[in-house]
Amino acid sequence: MNSTAVTFPDGQVSGRSQIVEAVPLGERYGLVVVETPFHPLDHTWPDQPADRGTLGGLTVADCVTGAQEDGGQVLIGQDIPVRRGSEGWQWLVVHVTDETLPVGAEVELRVDTGYRNALSAGHTACHLAALALNAALADRWRKEVAPDALGHPDFDQNAITESRITPNASTDVYRLGKSLRRKGFTAEDLDLDDVTRRVNDRLKTWVAADAPVWIDVPDAGLTARRTWHCALPEGEVSIPCGGTHLERTSRLGTVTVELALDEAALTMRTAVSA
Repeated sequence: MNSTAVTFPDGQVSGRSQIVEAVPLGERYGLVVVETPFHPLDHTWPDQPADRGTLGGLTVADCVTGAQEDGGQVLIGQDIPVRRGSEGWQWLVVHVTDETLPVGAEVELRVDTGYRNALSAGHTACHLAALALNAALADRWRKEVAPDALGHPDFDQNAITESRITPNASTDVYRLGKSLRRKGFTAEDLDLDDVTRRVNDRLKTWVAADAPVWIDVPDAGLTARRTWHCALPEGEVSIPCGGTHLERTSRLGTVTVELALDEAALTMRTAVSA
């Protein structure tokens, strides 16, 4: 069995393909097809939830990452013992259903477009908010660190511990412990209201700019190293990303963030209101 070809990076939400594997999953089944528009949950960085929809008329209850070595057993999620993209392994999109269909059957795949668009909005806003936060915190660094695509110290990449995309929203958690202080970041006397205002002002400008967004897709493989791009007024930015996105910033409508701070972490909640 070959790795699953995926079309979601190009914005596809439907397609036809052949079932090549039906994996028993307890009381459910994992159906694998040659090519799919479904975005699965990434087992290594589970930020964006799986798409919803139907496969051959069956409801797709979940969609997860699978891997198979040289025709062996298909392993799911956290049972995969190797790194994403490891050679010698086939990487699969496994559509979880309550019923099964025969291997070899040609089926129609349809993604729930409303849910996909809401997740795409949340993910696009998440990247923009991270860049805006980097800019707002740029004066908090006492040492040089690698910059983001706009030239600001990359707080997001240096401090993030968790990111979760939800429909029209995201939540990102950043550590503020000793390791970050050793890198030169100080959170002492941090004015959250001022940082929040600056982030939201920048987001308002970027949404109004109607900046184009696109994904660089080197190939159709599930584990291809895809990159998110956005042509912002300050310059083009790029972030490695395997998720789905809207095509222009103006489609976000309004993006706002709220920040919460404790001794160990800074939490940023981003909301989209079309």
